[in-house]
Amino acid sequence: MNKPVTLAIVGAGKRGTAYAAYAAEHPNLAKVVAVAEPRPFQREQMSKAHAIPPENVFESWDELARQPRLADAVLICTQDQLHLEPVLALAPRGYAILLEKPMSANLAECERIVACVKEHGNLFAVCHVLLYTEFTKRLKALLDTGAIGEVVSIQHLEPVAWWHQAHSFVRGNWRNEAESSFMLLAKSCHDMDWLRHIMMNRPSRNVASFGSLRHFRASERPPGAADRCLECMVESDCPYSAKRFYLDNFGRDWIIDYCVSVITDDHTREGVTQALREGPYGRCVYACDNDVVDNQVVVIEFADGATANFTMTAFTPTIHRQTRLFGTRGFIETDSVKIKIFDFVTEKETMVDTGIAEGSATAASGHGGGDYGLMKAFVEAVATGDQTKVWSGPDETLASHRLVFAAERARRENRVVALAEKLPTQPHGKAL
Repeated sequence: MNKPVTLAIVGAGKRGTAYAAYAAEHPNLAKVVAVAEPRPFQREQMSKAHAIPPENVFESWDELARQPRLADAVLICTQDQLHLEPVLALAPRGYAILLEKPMSANLAECERIVACVKEHGNLFAVCHVLLYTEFTKRLKALLDTGAIGEVVSIQHLEPVAWWHQAHSFVRGNWRNEAESSFMLLAKSCHDMDWLRHIMMNRPSRNVASFGSLRHFRASERPPGAADRCLECMVESDCPYSAKRFYLDNFGRDWIIDYCVSVITDDHTREGVTQALREGPYGRCVYACDNDVVDNQVVVIEFADGATANFTMTAFTPTIHRQTRLFGTRGFIETDSVKIKIFDFVTEKETMVDTGIAEGSATAASGHGGGDYGLMKAFVEAVATGDQTKVWSGPDETLASHRLVFAAERARRENRVVALAEKLPTQPHGKAL
């Protein structure tokens, strides 16, 4: 490339910052030249980190949309329910668009987004970062060569981890459907999209699902528990203690980077303590306004008779996904890093290690290197004008989102949903 691809960031939170890091790592390939962010601290941090000129620093996406096109591409990294309007405003400007997942918490809005980018001819991708890991690339290559024959069924586990559920989906931004979206869409559309990718995007025929908010509710509250962890007499025996998460682990880098940076801009112990005393992250997990499920299973029947079952659960010690693939000629078991293959003919087992070098930019990017891989593919796509360089384009993503909405409908209505059915946009009074 003769010059770097220029980027405008809409939403300078965790995801916007993570994707912008690719430009800092590869200034010859990409450069952040504009930011739109309503929060002063995050806006200033992004502006300083990338030396963005003051005239390109905006408090809202609509200010950016009123300008002539300022960059080759825009990264829309706002909250789940704030995606449609920026896309509708920025697509006509001719930006290539990278949109944080999910596309929208409403199926009709997902369809409008896809129609809009197709109408204006925008290069478009959704941040399904799991597709862009070295692990996924190697696994897909093995399947494409017929390493285990035809895949007949899959078991896939998304372990949310007990601390992550409490942080993000009980106390945090994705705890409440009215403010974000239902759990399967907010957390697991990654995985549903990944399953379709691994199954070569074959059509889905039927889907069923079960799940509930089983534990994080008032009826499970221990006797003597206070509304806030810092005031609680039984906090020391609680697995979900905010004091333990944010203060007792204070010196650990991942706590600062992933958790503390979300709950307060003051990263001192005093600042964190004040945030726990006054803010939402100090609440008892049994006294929050959360309503998203903490466990869910989905069963998918594909058009050719193959099946997949997916489990999302809060109650795990790790966030590393685990998958088993059952083929006509062999079996694969993975932990998202190592791929163990058993061949039915030779009766031999082989191991493929897809681990990336610790300390590398790829490893540091998050999601097993998926954040880095996504940005690498997107920047190359923008530089060349080649939509095929990204695997999470408009059609693929809309198909996997429709599967997610169908699965949630199946859970709510306690029945099998055929994918040919017309999915309502607002069942049970909630936007789907």
